[in-house]
Amino acid sequence: MASVDNNNSNAGEESLSDLLEVTPDSALQFFLTKDDSGEASTPKCIMTLKHPGGNQDNIAFKVKTTQPRRYLVRPNQGLIAPGGSETVSILLVEKDKQLLLNSYNRLGQSALDHSKDKFLVQATKVSPDFAGKPADSSSVEGAKANKELAEALTTLWNTSSELPVVNKKLHVKHVVVESSASSDAPKSSSVTFAAPPALPPIKTMENMTQEQILTEVSNLRRRYDELVAFSVNLTAERDILNNTLEQTKRDLNREMALRASLENTSSSGAFKTATTASRSNQSDGFRLTFVQTFILALACFVMGIRMAARGEVGFVVMLSKLFTDK
Repeated sequence: MASVDNNNSNAGEESLSDLLEVTPDSALQFFLTKDDSGEASTPKCIMTLKHPGGNQDNIAFKVKTTQPRRYLVRPNQGLIAPGGSETVSILLVEKDKQLLLNSYNRLGQSALDHSKDKFLVQATKVSPDFAGKPADSSSVEGAKANKELAEALTTLWNTSSELPVVNKKLHVKHVVVESSASSDAPKSSSVTFAAPPALPPIKTMENMTQEQILTEVSNLRRRYDELVAFSVNLTAERDILNNTLEQTKRDLNREMALRASLENTSSSGAFKTATTASRSNQSDGFRLTFVQTFILALACFVMGIRMAARGEVGFVVMLSKLFTDK
């Protein structure tokens, strides 16, 4: 099921009411039951699309929503002949029903009064050639024609930007009712609230006519196509998540390698700095020892001069011989 887009083009000055009568007119109400008994109570809303008559135009319609995973819409597209109508069933899935009930339990009805969920009904005129003859789904040829019509409608709405499409938006209201009051919930021709209808007795092949068998085959084929489409969407989402995960891993590995390189560079620079400082200290120590030696020699020279001036030549001669002997 497609989500609501921003396609708001109009066919001239026409409105949707000129092409289809939509019931309800402005809002879809879903009644949520607080039932602790464990019985299934799937919120359901019925929307009716009716050709207003007065012309011989066939109308193609499509129903979109801002929450395609929250609501199950069947059928979400179709073709309505002049004077005909189509009933669209909208189910709220159980998981989202529980989420809404949890919000209600925390904050009350005010948590549900400002729902941003919306539905969009789109309609456009199609040529008689596109509509073709009404197909009989009880025959193999009719089932094949219905499948071809569904594919043609999908192609038509994929190019809706080129069509004179009229739109109608409907808001969504969620109302919580107690299980004891579920039977007193408001009832109208457009909204129903009840447990899923009881399934008809299972018919065996021996008890079914040929037309019934063909109808059942057509229904099974339609359900199979829906399951295949759902599976394809899940596979695509899985591939997107896998690609995102792989990209994140690559970025993380690149970041770790860069950080290790920076740490190695920093360690090498610190080692070189320490070596240079050590050599400088050794050089300073050597220069200090040489200065001390020079001062000592100078002191000895001055002392020798003074001693010679005092006449202590013998001591000087003795030092000379001492150094000469060495």
